[in-house]
Amino acid sequence: MKFIPALFLGFLVAASGAGAQSNFGNSVSLVPSPFVAAASAPNVTFAPAASSSISADLAAPIASPEPAPSPAPMPQSVQGVFERYQSDIAVGYTFFRFYETPSDQLNGNGFNISGTYWYHDWWGPDAEFFATYSTQPGVNSWVGLGAGGLRVRKVMERGLDVWAHGLIGVAYLAPKAPYGDEWGGAAVLGVGADLNAHHRHVAYRLAVDAVGTHFFGVYQLSPKVSVGVVFKF
Repeated sequence: MKFIPALFLGFLVAASGAGAQSNFGNSVSLVPSPFVAAASAPNVTFAPAASSSISADLAAPIASPEPAPSPAPMPQSVQGVFERYQSDIAVGYTFFRFYETPSDQLNGNGFNISGTYWYHDWWGPDAEFFATYSTQPGVNSWVGLGAGGLRVRKVMERGLDVWAHGLIGVAYLAPKAPYGDEWGGAAVLGVGADLNAHHRHVAYRLAVDAVGTHFFGVYQLSPKVSVGVVFKF
């Protein structure tokens, strides 16, 4: 019977110890330590913000680069390239060997002037006038001719134009010959070449023509050579 109170006392001590342990555990769980708080704290990351920034950058319109400025056009005047003009006038020296009769020939020196309007790039109306002076024993003689027709050309490289023309007109012979009238019909058929000078409006011309005339009821066929300067407009 002496052990019953002691057993009862031991049971109470054990029960109070278990309650104390329970209260201690509850107090520990309610006040976490800094280490437990750091471990259990939610992870904070900035990845979504960076992702949003990248997405916004990708969604933003990309500015197209400004186009490069186009190169400046080449100048009109290029060395070795010559412009073509609408008309030209030529003046120069002319040598004319006039076969007046089978036994009389006149070697005349004089001048010529001609003009061409290039209606198209390769052909146009043409007009020419020339006069030459010659001497014979005791006689001074003039031969003049004016004619109009057509001139055709081909523009070559290196500023060279080659051309041909055909003209019809009248010729005059002074003084009046004992064989007949001083006026007669005339025709000119010839070829030539214009070589452009360094100045774009100037060229040098060489021309060779066959000149047909009709004096004293007969026909004459005489050669003519001209050199001169061409002015282009």
